[in-house]
Formats: sequence, C-alpha cells, structure tokens
Amino acid sequence: MSHSEFFQATEEDSAGNYESAYRLYDSGVEHFMTAVKYEKNDKVKETIRKKVAEDEENAKMQSTLSQAILTEKPNVRWDDIAGLEGAKEALKEAVILPIKFPHLFTGQRTPWRGILLYGPPGTGKSYLAKAVATEAQSTFMSISSADLVSKWMGESEKLVKQMFELARKNRPCIIFIDEIDSMCGARGEGESEASRRIKTEFLVQMNGVGNDVTGILILGATNLPWALDSAIRRRFEKRIYIPLPEAPARSRMFQIHIKNTPCLLRPEDYKQLGQCTERYSGADIATVVRDALMQPVRKVQGATHFKQVEGPDRADPKRTRRYLTPCSPGDAGAIEKHWTDVEGDELLEPDLGLADFLKSLQTTRPTVSDKDIAEHVKFTADFGQEG
Repeated sequence: MSHSEFFQATEEDSAGNYESAYRLYDSGVEHFMTAVKYEKNDKVKETIRKKVAEDEENAKMQSTLSQAILTEKPNVRWDDIAGLEGAKEALKEAVILPIKFPHLFTGQRTPWRGILLYGPPGTGKSYLAKAVATEAQSTFMSISSADLVSKWMGESEKLVKQMFELARKNRPCIIFIDEIDSMCGARGEGESEASRRIKTEFLVQMNGVGNDVTGILILGATNLPWALDSAIRRRFEKRIYIPLPEAPARSRMFQIHIKNTPCLLRPEDYKQLGQCTERYSGADIATVVRDALMQPVRKVQGATHFKQVEGPDRADPKRTRRYLTPCSPGDAGAIEKHWTDVEGDELLEPDLGLADFLKSLQTTRPTVSDKDIAEHVKFTADFGQEG
C-alpha cells in the first residue's frame, strides 16, 4: 500500500466514508500481501500476515458498526413525548448542555458518562433515545446488544472495542445500546467465557486505564435493570426510571397517536380516555389507537345497508358531492348493498368517535403486570432515581 493510498484511506475513514475507506484498505492489503511473497524470513512473513489479518478484521468490524451511525435525524422532539419531564430534563443536562455550553463543564464539573433508562416495556425508553438523537448536535450510534451478541458470538468483545474506537473518531458521540441486559447480565455459574469477555471489555472501555472517554456518552436501555451485572450498573452513574404514564400523559398520547386522522373526539373525550387507561403503557395506548382507527373500516366490511350523504369533494374540497356511507337497515334512505358493490371513490367512511376507542379498550388490555411495576419500584428505591 503506497503512502498516497494509505493517506487517502485514512482521510476517507476520518471523514466517515467507511465503505470507501474499507475498499481502499482492502486494496492496500492485497498489494501488501503480494509484497509479502518476496519476504524470505518465515517468522517475519507470519508476523506480517497476522497483523494484516487483524487489521482487515478491524476494518470489517468498523465498516459493520458504521451502519449503526444515524446519518438522518429521527425527527422526534422533546414535545413529541408526553410526560416524563424528569427524564427529559436529566437527558438535556447530560447530553445537550455539555455540547452547547462546554465552558460550564470544566474542573470537577464533568458530564455524565453513562445513563441507564429503565422501566417496564413500552414506556418510551427508545423513543427518548430518538429525541436525544434528534436534539443533540453529535454523532449518534444505535446498537442492539441482542444482535451484537447473537451475530458476533466469539467476536463480541472485539466489536465492543471497535465500537468505542469508532465513537472516539466521531466525538462528540452518543452510543445507544438497547436491551443492554442481553450483553451485560449478572455473572453466574452458568455464564459462558464469551459473555465474561464481553463484560470485561465493556468495563475496560467505559472506565479503563488509558481509555479516553471524553465526549462519549453511553445511553443504555433495559426492561430488566436487576439483571445487569453490578459492576456494569455502577458505570451508569445516572439511572433514570421511566414509569408508566400518568393520566394527563395518557390523554396527550392519544392526541399524539391520532395526529391528523379525522375524528370527533373533544377535549373532554381525551381526558376520559386518559382516566380509563390506568396501567396502560405508551405502547399499549398506541395499540389501542391503531385498533380504534380500524373500527370505521370494520363498519364498512360488516355493513348490509348504505345511504347517500353529502360531503366535501376529495378532488376539490370547496365543492360537495354525494357519497355512500354504512348505515342501519332502518335508517331513512337505506339501500341494501354490500361493500364490494360500492365504487372506490363513492365511499365515505363512518366518523371516528369516542365509542370506537372505548370498544377497542375492551379487547386491548394493558401488558404490564403489577409484579413488573413492583420490581421496578423496588429497584428504583435501591439503585435508581425517579424519572
């Protein structure tokens, strides 16, 4: 590999053009291995081959990891998240402020290096991470520890090292690790050697001697915080409990998920939905809304009669036209008809109202149990902080 080729490869690498850099490195390796053929000393040959193989492996890993860097912002703003004000403020303190006002964090006042978001499933931990990625002016790497462990068994500790190396090259950088308990579970008798090596490497990288973690924040998320290795848990200096949403936040979630879908819900209806969804997570409410949005479609499918109504013309909203909409057999002007006999452009779907959401609530139950909540409350009392 000539000096110019090497310089070009490292330039591409530093600029974040990892695919181009990898091709240049790979080409250089081929040229180098050709030159090795003419080396007469066998020990030197073997040493060079091992070094080249290692460098090539590292380049492949960094190329794989580079795919985890979000090049486009997820477009989730703080205001898009209902409730969780404490968690949002803690994340702003840890992520946004140090980047925007670095002069505030000098001397002994240093930013948090590790934040753990924990709580029952579906409470918005990953959504908070998306808001961080949107709002923070920094590189954002999103890693699934479950994928990391399953796809790279035997190589996972090397990938952890490369993950931190890539973060150092792209500082300031946030590494978001979802399901971190899969990678850093508590140690036990049945633990594999590979699992021990992963945790050891993670500990070394987060707080090891000679490893500069300035400008790097590890943001972890887990539904099972008590399953984390105690040494790993201590590396997450800030541990934030993401609880089930309160009634006002649940009302706001219904509004967020319905968005601009036409419906007849009034402010008092949203309040009622928030009050009657005790113990529902954000994910549960999203499921309720999706099911409720299908209720008008089900009315169309199940209808035996349709009637003509006036409505705004879809092509020109300033004009009105006649449509067919499902109705009861006893309604005035009811026509016996099956939905398959209605033309696509003449159907007007039924209004979406409170009754549709209440009907969906009867079949969509909360997924978080009292036992789950009790375990998280106990962990918070022992190790965490309220979000």
